[in-house]
Amino acid sequence: MIEGVVVKELKVIPDERGRLMEILRCDDPIFRGFGQVYITTAYPGVVKAWHYHKKQYDNFAVLTGMMKVALFDDREDSPTRGKVEEFFLGVHNPKLLQIPPGVYHGFKCISEHEALVLNCPTEPYNYAEPDEYRLPPHAPTTRMKIPYDWGRKDG
Repeated sequence: MIEGVVVKELKVIPDERGRLMEILRCDDPIFRGFGQVYITTAYPGVVKAWHYHKKQYDNFAVLTGMMKVALFDDREDSPTRGKVEEFFLGVHNPKLLQIPPGVYHGFKCISEHEALVLNCPTEPYNYAEPDEYRLPPHAPTTRMKIPYDWGRKDG
């Protein structure tokens, strides 16, 4: 596992009225503070990648559909530098994924319908000076290319 990444199993509590699923609580051992809560979506086959934050932890939970979430550790002082990890999150695998600062991340909708991600980052978005540093999802850059292929892997 990439240093600092945490996966929390989410418990779904169903009854005849519907269901309840707690995602992140202030008394969770992994809770690191509150910045804001937002949702983002992706249509089937769409990749939203790559970016990282210098200050912010992200806390992803996929509420509808399925997402393939990929991480790449490019932190110079990390014991897992150069490691790539992949997670499948969503209705068939309810988990919270906590992504630490400095770890590149992105996702691809792998369901037949739009997927919805809830994020509870530790910092509010700063429109004047965003804590967001981007690379393109597929093309190499002058600095680096993340060793990851967003294509489907059969077998």
